[in-house]
Amino acid sequence: MAVNRTLVICKPDAVERGQVGEIIGRFERKGLQLVAAELRTLGPDVLALHYAEHVGKDFYDDLVAFMGRGPVLVAVVEGPHDTWSVVRQMLGATDPMKAAPGTIRGDLGTEVTENLVHGSDSAESARREVAIFFPGLQ
Repeated sequence: MAVNRTLVICKPDAVERGQVGEIIGRFERKGLQLVAAELRTLGPDVLALHYAEHVGKDFYDDLVAFMGRGPVLVAVVEGPHDTWSVVRQMLGATDPMKAAPGTIRGDLGTEVTENLVHGSDSAESARREVAIFFPGLQ
């Protein structure tokens, strides 16, 4: 996979609140291209792979329950070098109350525990995460 692809997950709260189109639209308006996307309900095995660094932490069970409670949109976006960084900047701070206006979380988020969207936090994470959710994507 090229370094210019990254994983985005519109979390269950984004799907429930009807914000998926707005979120994906922001990436497209920025000039990023949607390469793959699928609406899925994530099970505990996939979530354990995705959140491997958090297994055993006190918030892990709540995180898995939240992420598995309903459908998510799992997507791969492509753009210029370090697309993962562009996406992270667009997401804003994890806590929507601290996220800058103009960011996805700053404009649309309401809770730190349900903050609408995930984006890979490095090129290495992007490669690993895309392989988990879209193993056939080159």
